[in-house]
Amino acid sequence: MPERLPNEKNMFDGLSAEQKQQLYDRAADFFSDNKRQLFDRLVQNRTRHIAVVLENIYQSHNASAVLRSCDCFGVQDVHVVEDRNPFNPAGDVAVGSSKWVDYYKHADIEAAYAHLRSKGYRIVATLPHEKDTMITELPIDQPTALVFGTELTGLSEKAVELADAYVKIPMYGFTESFNISVCAALSLFYLTEKMRASDIKWRLSDEEQTTLKLFWAMQAIRDGEKVVEKLKDEMTS
Repeated sequence: MPERLPNEKNMFDGLSAEQKQQLYDRAADFFSDNKRQLFDRLVQNRTRHIAVVLENIYQSHNASAVLRSCDCFGVQDVHVVEDRNPFNPAGDVAVGSSKWVDYYKHADIEAAYAHLRSKGYRIVATLPHEKDTMITELPIDQPTALVFGTELTGLSEKAVELADAYVKIPMYGFTESFNISVCAALSLFYLTEKMRASDIKWRLSDEEQTTLKLFWAMQAIRDGEKVVEKLKDEMTS
């Protein structure tokens, strides 16, 4: 199993959907109505139908920019492979976005792909390839994980070899590639717009939304994890 970051465990495992809702209602007393309304609005546009995989991104500002794009486009899950370069988002670029998305650390690309396939994802590598498709034409009928590689050398041979499909972004200039953060932003824009215009059931379930709002609540409350843990203990004791 991947390691979930920054929360090492899901403290809400074992709670029923009703208990999670009750716990969130109690936690919401610790922050403003405006914040609660914001959470209710934003969670409606969160998705796991599209996910992002980052393989050995070594420049912190690029990692942070990708997290920021994920948050902006409502993509909730980021999967990190750091068997060569540590994943270290820069706070000044992420502008707090790392608090609102879920990211998971995998031992290597094979482990990341295996985990995603077990969840029903199609693995799509972002690079020019003899079998590539323009990103505007990529089918999104099933959950899709976009894979982005390191800045200088791109994706590893394994990441390319084991992918299910390949996409490229239309380009009309002399430069042969986009910066990784730009590539991620453009890719997410194309696919999330296509997804939202479709009949695909891309939204989180009601229980997933409540669970996510609980994690957000811990970010919004001072010492939020301790507060929510105490509320949970009081509710379940």
